[in-house]
Amino acid sequence: MTVTVLLFASYAESLGTGSLTLELPEGSRVEDAVATIRDRSPSALPPRPLIAVNQSYAKVTDVLRGGDEVAIIPPVAGG
Repeated sequence: MTVTVLLFASYAESLGTGSLTLELPEGSRVEDAVATIRDRSPSALPPRPLIAVNQSYAKVTDVLRGGDEVAIIPPVAGG
């Protein structure tokens, strides 16, 4: 199945792109998508990044479906 991963700020800079298309086996979870990205660039993501799937916050154990949009959200600072 195919999922699109959106990357922002330092995550996009680390991977050199704002989005990736991943081919994952059926039944893959959010954690599998994160692991696939870490395989490409081990230091690009923190140990527990904030994730949204189809614009709703997700847990690493959530199952993905073909066509899902996975956003990896960096920490936000400001005031």
